Amino acid sequence: MLENSMLYPRTTVSRRALSLDGMWGFCLDPLGRGEKDGWADGIPGRDLIPVPASFQDFYTEKEIREFAGDVWYEREMFVPEEWEGRQVFLRFGAATHRAAVYVNGRKITEHEGGFLPFCAEITGVVRYNAKNQVVVRVNNELTVTNIPCGETIVLPDGQKMNKPYFDFFNYSGLQRSVYLMALPKEYVFDFDLDYELTGQDALIHYSVVTTGDHEVELTLYDEEGRQAAASMGKEGTMRVEDAHLWRVHHAYLYRLVIRILDGERVIDEYEQEIGIRTVRVEGTSIRINGEPVYLRGFGKHEDSDIVGRGFHPGVMKRDFELMKWIGANSFRTAHYPYSEEIYQMADREGFLVIDEVAAVGLFESLMNFMEASSGKKTAFFAKETTPILLKAHKKALEELIARDKNHPCVIAWSLLNEPETTDEAAVPYFEEIFELAHELDVQKRPRTFALIMNSVPGTCKCYQFSDIIALNRYYGWYVRGGYELSEAEALFRREMDAWKALDLKKPFLFTEYGADTLSSEHKLPSVMWSQEYQDAYLRITNEVFDSYDFVKGEQIWNFADFQTTEGILRVNGNKKGVFTRQRQPKDAAYLLRKRWKELPPDFKG
Repeated sequence: MLENSMLYPRTTVSRRALSLDGMWGFCLDPLGRGEKDGWADGIPGRDLIPVPASFQDFYTEKEIREFAGDVWYEREMFVPEEWEGRQVFLRFGAATHRAAVYVNGRKITEHEGGFLPFCAEITGVVRYNAKNQVVVRVNNELTVTNIPCGETIVLPDGQKMNKPYFDFFNYSGLQRSVYLMALPKEYVFDFDLDYELTGQDALIHYSVVTTGDHEVELTLYDEEGRQAAASMGKEGTMRVEDAHLWRVHHAYLYRLVIRILDGERVIDEYEQEIGIRTVRVEGTSIRINGEPVYLRGFGKHEDSDIVGRGFHPGVMKRDFELMKWIGANSFRTAHYPYSEEIYQMADREGFLVIDEVAAVGLFESLMNFMEASSGKKTAFFAKETTPILLKAHKKALEELIARDKNHPCVIAWSLLNEPETTDEAAVPYFEEIFELAHELDVQKRPRTFALIMNSVPGTCKCYQFSDIIALNRYYGWYVRGGYELSEAEALFRREMDAWKALDLKKPFLFTEYGADTLSSEHKLPSVMWSQEYQDAYLRITNEVFDSYDFVKGEQIWNFADFQTTEGILRVNGNKKGVFTRQRQPKDAAYLLRKRWKELPPDFKG
């Protein structure tokens, strides 16, 4: 059972939500002595840093950018006198990867998991009509007992260093918004929605969880503000006559208002925009509202200059405009849950989202992008520590589904990215994770995981758990690149023929494919890293996609260039972006735009 409500902070007639975003006090704790030295009462120094943001890219010192360990944040907050008598919470959109929160010198809560929100009730600690002090200790060390996985080593000079088992930079800190909230003592804690289409009407099956016993009223309003349906009770069904459906690129959003009532008096009120739509996998088809859809889009990252993985509304806006321009209709939140505001935008813009828990790095390799196709076997799930990892993974999945389940944009859950699946020890682990996702989601959305290149027919022990088979494949880049591109295509087709022979009667989706490309590099004839090679690679890859009817989507890796750890195979990051990190198009953007704009929405339907 969730400790705290995952509902997004909103101000209503009964609730208050004040943003604490801005400049916070900040310092590193390289010796890990901050708690012992009393930093909970106030951190040393006068340095300030923006929240939300990753801390790494503001500074010019490399030892800060690569810092592994504890970092501390501090700020004052004023709690209004009129909030006395309510429940007061601090809500963090994320703290990567674990945090401890102190208010007025007292530890209030701890949380592990760097990409999902958590709350700390501070009702009995705060001073009303006065300033209060908030201190947060954030730790960004990587382990094999929490997701995403990696390790933390100690260098000969005594400094710690993170060694991720994943190919993106370990940005960290307070990367999402922080809110101070006041709620009534009896409040809406959670709600679930499921949809059923019946002729021109829609049925909304609902259940509401509150912290008390008073009556619950639900009212649904259309986009013009007219009442479209209403119901009483914590569980029930609302009928929406002549329902406007939420469709791809044509999103219609109703406003659902949930009230707890004491007679005529409103005890609590919560509202959220919702979209009426169904999601089903039928045979090899992915269907939205019963209509087949072919996915076109991207694997992405929350990654941009200066703020790193920190949420930035301007970057979000630009990304959606570019995705609309290129003809995309979907993306995967690789490789972690994104900021909640991005899902709200996807709801409004009519994009389909494959929502991924941060289960990446479950393949023991410091260069997983190279060893993914080497045949390497790591028996990752046979470790003695695996039960601890499984517990953390399940907790993160519970928080993810609780947070995102009522977004119409979310059409599938991605439960792992590129895990080791060639060892039998993976099977019981996968079984528990997939069963939990099915149990938690009342809409029973399809579940998937992205198969690493080592996971092929005959070696993968776990593909049977997926409702959609998601493949990350790099034939022509990590396998047979350059002049061997024709051989890469032959190997690609050989694998796809092997999948076809299994006759799984499931849709296949390419969740990663791509080639590193420098935006400055042009060469005829093409060579790897040139824009001409990226185009040649894509033409052959697209021909393979079009040759198999059961392939129902393509999400190229990656939307934009992004930061990784440094190395001889990375030129200041991963350069597989269709756009640069500054969100400008490479030549491949025009190739994809022509293809995706010409594909019918129900391609291969």
